[in-house]
Amino acid sequence: MKLSSEAEKELIDLAESETFKNDMDMLRLHWQAPFIKDGKVDVDAYIEFVQQFNKFINHEPKPFKPMIDKDMRL
Repeated sequence: MKLSSEAEKELIDLAESETFKNDMDMLRLHWQAPFIKDGKVDVDAYIEFVQQFNKFINHEPKPFKPMIDKDMRL
């Protein structure tokens, strides 16, 4: 897909922007993986996030249905 000349110019201007570079540097310096604690995935933190997010979007949980495992293939 070819960008329009306006979109291409906008991207070039953004890439040359000192403010944008400073913002990206700030994000890179302060970034942290939200579900990794001590180098391992923290499942409890992930589950807590998903529960809070579902509450936030007012998601109704579906009733539990056991899986039928007659023919399980990968």
